[in-house]
Amino acid sequence: MSRSLSLALARRMAMVLLLVLVAAPFGVAQTQAPAPAKLTPVTVYKSPTCGCCAKWVEHMRANGFEVTVNETPDVAPIKDKQGVPAELRSCHTALVGGYAIEGHVPADVIKKLLRERPNAVGLAVPGMPMGSPGMEGASKDSYNVMLFDKAGKATIYASR
Repeated sequence: MSRSLSLALARRMAMVLLLVLVAAPFGVAQTQAPAPAKLTPVTVYKSPTCGCCAKWVEHMRANGFEVTVNETPDVAPIKDKQGVPAELRSCHTALVGGYAIEGHVPADVIKKLLRERPNAVGLAVPGMPMGSPGMEGASKDSYNVMLFDKAGKATIYASR
């Protein structure tokens, strides 16, 4: 190969490299990362000493909810205000998307509620069944997630 041809080829390669280096930042600047998904806000009212409630909060956060915790020594006034029937009560009460969530309701059932938007006050898992979110352990009880209305009437919404 002649020296002049070799020099011309080297110049062309240098020019291409220079164009790539100059253009590269513009290509990067035009691509943007997608905006982070907005988390569904949940407000939880619980006793400051309740460990299972704290585990339920962890379960909710792990499932894409943005949880705000309000610790109070007496959750009964919140339950009364939200219309949670006495027979459906548990250890904590949460508010999400205009619904009351009582006790250890699984996050996937709450997501179903928010998708379907039934005419109801909320969901409840009465008591504290073993194996429900926040109540994990060696044993697992079967339990129902109850949908309740303003009159206090409850129907089974999901079974676990």
